[in-house]
Amino acid sequence: MAFCELHFYSRSLDKQTAAYVLLPQTQPVSAGPFPVFYLLHGLGDDHTIWMRRTSIERYVQDLPLIVVMPDGGRGFYTDAEQGFAYESAIIRDLVPFVDATFHTRAERDGRCIGGLSMGGYGAVKLALKYPELFCSATSHSGALTKAHYRRSGETAEFDRIFGVNGLGGPNDVFALAEKIDRKKLPTLRIDCGTEDYLLDRSREFHAHLEELGIPHEYEEFQGAHEWSYWDARVQEAIAFHCSALGIQRAA
Repeated sequence: MAFCELHFYSRSLDKQTAAYVLLPQTQPVSAGPFPVFYLLHGLGDDHTIWMRRTSIERYVQDLPLIVVMPDGGRGFYTDAEQGFAYESAIIRDLVPFVDATFHTRAERDGRCIGGLSMGGYGAVKLALKYPELFCSATSHSGALTKAHYRRSGETAEFDRIFGVNGLGGPNDVFALAEKIDRKKLPTLRIDCGTEDYLLDRSREFHAHLEELGIPHEYEEFQGAHEWSYWDARVQEAIAFHCSALGIQRAA
């Protein structure tokens, strides 16, 4: 794999931002186009974390797949009521920039998205909200709630992002699942650790999808909100996305 660190201007954020990118090294180098896996980080991390805490590069080294790991700040991949527009930064700025810069399959069937915790929420939300852009989505230990996840001491921060009551709004993954055109559904996979404090969130969303009759994969594994869990699960996510993208590991 080739490894790139991108620094570019985001109009939506009105500032410089960054992303790590893994690129397949093929012979000839002009081979492609390649599908893209957008991999989102959690609340306390940044675009470097997947490379620092997992073996993501090794897991995709034989795949004709680009992996893009953007910096999402603490913004829940949402256009905040008061603050930065991290949803638009992904959808309006990053995706077009990646397609313009690299030899990508610039179509729905050539894009997938996943993440952990805050990023698990972001991946599911963006895939349900923009199904014309992503063919599949995965969530590990996702903060999948009807409005948004509140944690002691962080209520004011989350209210600035989501508003006081986001039920039924554009960032409510439960409402997005109810409203989505079934013909445009991305394939979905959700997992969570049995000792994770966000387990109930994944279970509630899984039950909601079942009630709606929306096909999806759901699994629970032993583990907590920790990198040993996510390092194992991202390997399964890669296999899941490869199936959706129609790509195979090189012989």
